[in-house]
Amino acid sequence: MSSGLSVDSVTGIDVSLPLAGPGARAFAFLVDWHIRVILALAWFVVAALVYNGRLSLAPPPGNDARWFGAVLAPALAIYLLYHFVVELAMHGCTPGKRTAGVRIVTRQGGAPSAGALLARNAFRVLDSLPLFYGVGLIAVIMTREHVRIGDMAAGTLLVYEDAAAPAPAALAVANSAAALDAVGAEVVAELLERWPTLTPQSRERLARQALARYGAAGTPGAGEAALHAQLEHLARSRGPLQ
Repeated sequence: MSSGLSVDSVTGIDVSLPLAGPGARAFAFLVDWHIRVILALAWFVVAALVYNGRLSLAPPPGNDARWFGAVLAPALAIYLLYHFVVELAMHGCTPGKRTAGVRIVTRQGGAPSAGALLARNAFRVLDSLPLFYGVGLIAVIMTREHVRIGDMAAGTLLVYEDAAAPAPAALAVANSAAALDAVGAEVVAELLERWPTLTPQSRERLARQALARYGAAGTPGAGEAALHAQLEHLARSRGPLQ
């Protein structure tokens, strides 16, 4: 059985991301399920009371399409689109996944695209059959990488977030590195740690690769000190991708 996802970093050292199994998946799902049910019900109750103008949750007499559009449709949208919207906004994470310490990543270890998240969640219909995610649970147990049908279609995996925690020697940059995603945190911490041992040419090449990969291309013509400062700024300025 596969125990983790191995990803090549720009520093040449593999980053290992342990795969989450059915237990972590189920726990994350239960937390998120309660959240989306509460949000959907809250919208339904408040919207119905405001629309009706009285203490009643029932639709007005007759076929009032506006009531369904203002009360029921948004509640259903909150419930059905919760995972896609929240995972997109939190870069592969949700409150439930954060609580369970897991995150969705691509097979390259990065944050999934909107298309991958859409495909992953579209297949929830299949994974949830026949009841209580029976198909998805069987797939997670039987597959080598513990993936459900939605993950197979989207090319995603569920990994433990703390896999990218820096080694003790890199504690000086631990707080800033934790602000990047799993692979980014490891890459930046590793590069900053190894900086004194690298040749000037290697420093510039690896620094520019890391900055370009994580959306902060190095300033043209910048020297070693400037690139090092940009790496540290990248580590400090990125908010948690969760």
